[in-house]
Amino acid sequence: MNYLCAMKNMLTNLFSGQQYDSTNFFLIAGPCVVESEELLMEVGDKVSTICRNLGIPYIFKASYRKANRTSASSFTGVGDETGLQLLQKTGKAYKVPVTTDIHGHDEAAMAAKYADILQIPAFLCRQTDLLIAAAETGKIVNVKKGQFVSGPSMKFAVEKIVKAGNENVILTERGNTFGYQDLVVDYRNIPWMKEHGAPVVMDCTHSLQQPNQTTGVTGGNPQLIGTIASAAIASGADGLFIETHPNPAVAKSDGANMLRLELLEGLLQKLVKIRKAVI
Repeated sequence: MNYLCAMKNMLTNLFSGQQYDSTNFFLIAGPCVVESEELLMEVGDKVSTICRNLGIPYIFKASYRKANRTSASSFTGVGDETGLQLLQKTGKAYKVPVTTDIHGHDEAAMAAKYADILQIPAFLCRQTDLLIAAAETGKIVNVKKGQFVSGPSMKFAVEKIVKAGNENVILTERGNTFGYQDLVVDYRNIPWMKEHGAPVVMDCTHSLQQPNQTTGVTGGNPQLIGTIASAAIASGADGLFIETHPNPAVAKSDGANMLRLELLEGLLQKLVKIRKAVI
């Protein structure tokens, strides 16, 4: 099918600077938010080394600004320009593409100067002006499926981007709202979204969030990251999204669901074996 060729070409071009096993899944990983240059470099160095050794193509991620926070007192970033510059610097240092999320149509052109992929947050996956602005930059657009949206209905997000002249789309599954303070993952969404002609990623950390806590800080179940990731690879996911931090307990955002950096290598080793078994 033509869309499969286009999808393969998009990923081949994206990872052209890396040596990797072309049959492997790809990884989007990094800290939730840009906290400091030291943090980005530590994570970038560690994860890029692991991925190179395991033959996994790698995209570094970090939010240059966090706009969707439960509490007004939550950390939002180090400043837009500074955050984006540090993100780009990390990608160049380790020769990997980088991604960050945008929250308004007026952010798209600015972020596109520094990032290879523009990520659309789940809550904003239906925002037409945001999707079109991201598409018009010509960058790859990764749309996270809303917690209130089904996999089949994500075809409309894809259509908006394609009609704006950009066929470079990735879709990310990140669970659906279950009650007020939990999420569940319906793995049927992975094959369903692949039918839209886009690579499908499983967000293994945000899908374990426990939002809307009365403390104002989102909770999570990071002990289940391996379970979510394993099931996603077995279900045919093309990529995985994992937020990781050397010490999640002191992270300035989403520490409750990030994977400790020291645990990443062992998990990826297991996932590579699962991938080989299912392809």
